[in-house]
Amino acid sequence: MTRITQLLSALLLFAICAPDATAQRNKEKKNAPENCMVCEGDPEAMAFGKIVSHGGFDFGRTDTDGVDKLLANLDIRWIESEHFQIGFAGPPYKVSTNEKKPVLAELTEMLTLFPEIKPKQKVLDPWLRAHQYAYRCEKMYTRFMEIMEVTQDDFPKGIEQWDGIGTYWGEGPYLGQRHKYEILIVPAEGDLSAYLSDQFGLQTKMTNRWNVVEFDTISVTMHLREGDRKKDMALHGHVAFNIAHNLLDGFKHYSYDTQIWLHEGLGHYFERKISPKNNSFDSGEGSASITSKKADWKAEVLKIIRTGEIPRMAELVSIKNYADLSLSDHYVTWSMVTFLIEMHPTAFANINKTIHGRLAANGLQDSSNLNDIHREAFKEELGMSYNDFDSAWREWALHPPLVDGEDEDDASKKGEPEED
Repeated sequence: MTRITQLLSALLLFAICAPDATAQRNKEKKNAPENCMVCEGDPEAMAFGKIVSHGGFDFGRTDTDGVDKLLANLDIRWIESEHFQIGFAGPPYKVSTNEKKPVLAELTEMLTLFPEIKPKQKVLDPWLRAHQYAYRCEKMYTRFMEIMEVTQDDFPKGIEQWDGIGTYWGEGPYLGQRHKYEILIVPAEGDLSAYLSDQFGLQTKMTNRWNVVEFDTISVTMHLREGDRKKDMALHGHVAFNIAHNLLDGFKHYSYDTQIWLHEGLGHYFERKISPKNNSFDSGEGSASITSKKADWKAEVLKIIRTGEIPRMAELVSIKNYADLSLSDHYVTWSMVTFLIEMHPTAFANINKTIHGRLAANGLQDSSNLNDIHREAFKEELGMSYNDFDSAWREWALHPPLVDGEDEDDASKKGEPEED
């Protein structure tokens, strides 16, 4: 090869590689924590805002650097809070007129942790959105612990294996898991598929929850082009729905699956507290997911009760696949979980404590006879058979308790407005 040919080859190689290299440098510059308008990557500001890091942690089956290289086309903002590790690759978000009030309220709340935030801003940049999701997830974690009536002191530090003394609470400090819960939010289906295929060998185009055994964590991956998730309220609810599943799985350590009706009902409970207009539904692998635009689920529950075709607890507890849940089952599981949390909170917490983290004589987690354990927990904690529970829940749904300043006619008409 002549010197001229070598020179031309080198120039051609540079022309091919330079754009990618430039893009990578630009990406690293954008994603540098010092460009974060919320905390500027300042250690003191991060500590004050309860942010542990902006990257450089294990994630999936590799780490944040590995995911950045895999998804080199994305600008991922990494953020680690007390209990979560989050990768957010969404775009800036323009706040719509009907979102101004809740966004203003939330950003005003966040001022206690991040004084640099301007609550009235009309466009939320990706760094701010990443901090929002860390803040939202931590609030949800706190609420989950309240529902389960536990504190951080109940769980092991994760330094040593359980010694067999006292009550088993799992293997680590994160509700029983050793590693923080992971969330990855990417823009498009192709990004999600590339990540899940590379990390877990999965071929899916939909939101996926995965138990990462190697790191003893539970992850959820989702993209913004599924449903209405370009809208922040819909995305917020979808995150909450899936985190509820993962927190319940991780409760006292994820070593076996517990009853599906509880998982789906709790997921709906958390999502609908954010907005009743955007609802997520789990489906079986390879099957089409149930969808519904209904916002007033209380009205749907009343219709089901009045037809007499009501899913019974004895039936719900035996469902083993999400694909087997009917739309009526979704409405009813949400209503039943709400009934338990509002009317029998300690019983609900204790039922979950009973069915999670069970050990056999050899010290290994044991899911045998779990439906029998579930039935006995209902009798022990609620003093009810399944038939008794069905009747009590049905009475509550038909005649909800009055609140201050409300009469019986108002109570009978409770329900969120239908979506336009």
